[in-house]
Amino acid sequence: MSERTRKSIHEEESLGVVFEPRLVKRLLSYLRPYRGKVVIAVVLLLAVAGLEQLGPYLTKVALDDYIKPGDFQGLIGVVLLYLGLYVLLSLVRVGQAVLTGWVGEHVMYDIRREVFAHFQRHTLSFFDRNPVGRLVTRNTNDVQTLSEIFSSGIVVVFGDLFMLIGIIVAMVLLNWKLALVAIAVVPLVVFATFFFRGRLRDAFRSVRIETAGVNSFLQEHLSGVRIVQLFNHESHTDRAFSHVNGRLRGAHLRTVSLFSVFFPVLELLSASAVALIIFRGGGLSVDGAITIGTLVAFLQYAERFFRPIRDLAEKWNIFQAGMASAERVFKVLDTKPEISDPVRPKQPGERRGKIEFDHVRFGYGDEEDVLKDVHFTIEPGETAAIVGVTGAGKTTMINLIGRFYDVRSGAIRIDGVDVRELRREDLLRELAYVSQDIFLFSGTIRDNIALGDEFTDEQIRRAAKMVHADTFIERLPRGYDEEVTERGGTLSTGQRQLLSFARAMVRDPKLLVLDEATSSVDPETEAHIQDATAVLMRGRTSIIVAHRLSTVQRANRILVMHKGKLCEMGTHRELLRKRGIYWRLFELQYRRVA
Repeated sequence: MSERTRKSIHEEESLGVVFEPRLVKRLLSYLRPYRGKVVIAVVLLLAVAGLEQLGPYLTKVALDDYIKPGDFQGLIGVVLLYLGLYVLLSLVRVGQAVLTGWVGEHVMYDIRREVFAHFQRHTLSFFDRNPVGRLVTRNTNDVQTLSEIFSSGIVVVFGDLFMLIGIIVAMVLLNWKLALVAIAVVPLVVFATFFFRGRLRDAFRSVRIETAGVNSFLQEHLSGVRIVQLFNHESHTDRAFSHVNGRLRGAHLRTVSLFSVFFPVLELLSASAVALIIFRGGGLSVDGAITIGTLVAFLQYAERFFRPIRDLAEKWNIFQAGMASAERVFKVLDTKPEISDPVRPKQPGERRGKIEFDHVRFGYGDEEDVLKDVHFTIEPGETAAIVGVTGAGKTTMINLIGRFYDVRSGAIRIDGVDVRELRREDLLRELAYVSQDIFLFSGTIRDNIALGDEFTDEQIRRAAKMVHADTFIERLPRGYDEEVTERGGTLSTGQRQLLSFARAMVRDPKLLVLDEATSSVDPETEAHIQDATAVLMRGRTSIIVAHRLSTVQRANRILVMHKGKLCEMGTHRELLRKRGIYWRLFELQYRRVA
């Protein structure tokens, strides 16, 4: 893992504070839909805290009132009452655990849906700045941590506090002198807890950082395993993985070392409190100030007294991690999309397909302009081709038409309406986009053509037939119901390309964009696609972006881009006669072929 990546991950993990009222209030707002169940869970926690205190008291009663006097019949009644108490306590605990777990899972579901919906409202500039892996972590690991706050944190912390208060009250009521002996050890427990807490926090943070490093390494090298093997890079990769894996091992060992000291220290302090109670209580018992039953009950209360304190120490780590996760999740949710629909959107113009670039300037972020005063018009039904060397601005122009970014100055109009005055949903409904990088989703062939829209089976089959995709689809074992693996790994490049054409065809778009759509297919498949595109482009405005000039020669007009400027425009023959940039590109390509 590079130092830059490690620094980025460390900065991510450093976000958050132990307690931030603003974050807690916002987290609690997600409990509103489930407040009835939360109230019941809190009531059950109170019931658990109260019932827990009866066990030691029944022990005292059994010893002092029945065992010492030799009342066996009365003892049977106390034993049955004791068993009944713990059956009831078990049922209450099950109900409380089910409720808190249910609430935690539903809150996690709600937050995860909200985060994912927010991702989908962002445009490409957001994903340019935020790596996909980080966004996935926000919607998985961080949301899972928030779930633990609700299911094992906030509500359960109340339970531990109620339990602690109940035990203190019970001990004071039994004997306030012995209660002071038990409570005297609490400052030492608090000191030990805070002493180890900071060190455990740093250790857990190191584990998360090193885990992220291992995940990043595995994702990168498993995705690029073909290159690793082709270049005989296995030995170096294995050594590099041993290094990052060793760092993770070291981080885990630090947590093991701290816990191996922390819990024995708490146990030692707990044992010290019990020893003091035995010493002081034994003396009182010998003097006749308290009974044996009171001393035994007190020892049981003392053992239970330190249990919620230990639990609170563990919940502190959960709560702290949750605050950091909450800050990261809310930071994403508070990032407003750079491009949003207008308050009063206009309706799309008459379905004609006229495209105008009106002195458009654009650049990514604070970089210099990628497009510089680009001005042209594509008439309805025309086929326009955009050519130029890599970096000339061709794909940028396509992204601006779909309003994945907004222009810095000038305007882009479709049928006379500025794209910034349209709802993006209305805009993209009229635009079909076919790229050389075809992305297929998990699902069936039919699902990947329809993409969730309600097309009939007949429409899907007709679209596939028009682009010659039906030829290979019908040879598949399950035809249109054939399952597509991750990113279409079981299909060839040409087959994936034909599916993308069927995806565009079935939507009958007003505007068609082909971005290097035939650059990665074999000649036979390209012939099929060229035939299909002739049908698809008939009667609609089409834009073709291509490096191979053989695919654009029949266009009504060719736009030649160079360093972000529109340098030439005309038909294939007109541009060759000019002997300018297009002529030079044409000569270079055909000389290379020759």
